[in-house]
Amino acid sequence: MKITEALLAEHLVFHNMLDHVETTTPKLRTLVELKSLAATLGAMLKAHSNTEDLLFIGPLEHCFEQLGQRDAFMEEHEEMNEHLRRIRNSKRLQKAKDQLLAAVRRAREHFDKEERIVFPMAEQILKAETLTALGQTWMQQRMDTSVCANCDNKVCV
Repeated sequence: MKITEALLAEHLVFHNMLDHVETTTPKLRTLVELKSLAATLGAMLKAHSNTEDLLFIGPLEHCFEQLGQRDAFMEEHEEMNEHLRRIRNSKRLQKAKDQLLAAVRRAREHFDKEERIVFPMAEQILKAETLTALGQTWMQQRMDTSVCANCDNKVCV
């Protein structure tokens, strides 16, 4: 499996998760519920963005720099994280809901850019063997349960 196929498969899971967050958020009645939902989404996004940063962006970094998009790409990850950080510190349910829905919108925009521009660019620029090798690394990382998805260290105690 190529890394582009693996990341696209993760995107399909995310699209379902984002749909769930969008439909569930307006119905939430407590800040604790919302923070729990946001923490789940945040953990998933962090694991995904770590994979992208380590396995995918590196080999394509020169392309992003040529397009003037390297910093923008990283800023999109940071913007999603910032919305989720604000939720952790939030004391008001409605503001937290607004932040969570903003994070969802930003994630959708980011995934759309990757699916329309970045993945096709990778398919054109990188050799099939490279894409497959990166896909194998992705698979091995997903099978290695000894790494914490939240902090990239050995299992947290």
